[in-house]
Amino acid sequence: MQEWYSALSSFEQVFWGIALIASVFFVFVLATTLLGGDADGMDVDADIEGDTGIGFQFFSFKNIVAFFTIFGWSGISFLEAGMSKGIVVLLAAICGLAMMFVMAFLIYQMRKMTSSGTLQMKNAIGQIGSVYLTIGANRSRLGKVQITVQGSLRELEALTDEKEAITTNTVVQVKEVTANGILIVSPTK
Repeated sequence: MQEWYSALSSFEQVFWGIALIASVFFVFVLATTLLGGDADGMDVDADIEGDTGIGFQFFSFKNIVAFFTIFGWSGISFLEAGMSKGIVVLLAAICGLAMMFVMAFLIYQMRKMTSSGTLQMKNAIGQIGSVYLTIGANRSRLGKVQITVQGSLRELEALTDEKEAITTNTVVQVKEVTANGILIVSPTK
């Protein structure tokens, strides 16, 4: 192994060193990510409402590791293809930057998929559900409906503007939500 490494030019040794060291870090980052860790330190156990900063982070530990891993291995590949040193460095840097953009974009997209879990009642408008407890006519008596809101089946209080009560198991659609979070429903046709 040492003979092989000694036979390389110093330029090749640099690329091999970068590729091997970055690959060790890459395996570490991959393992911690798959095991639930987060090498960027982005896990926070807090309930924070509002804007927490930029969503698209280009310079993160994961992205820098990805850059050097791809930079090293693509540089080795370009050297093996017989390209000149300047072209090798340029193409390896372009490949590394491209990988950083891909990683940043993927992480950004994954973070957009998370939800706070807080029920937003306005998301119930237009949803279809069924009456669980009879709803009195003309908003005379609160009833309950079972309805899927934000991907979860929920049992929520409801009123209606219909002239007749809406009985159990009737299929209804949410027309509006009052200020205090009560659904206004009507039977579907």
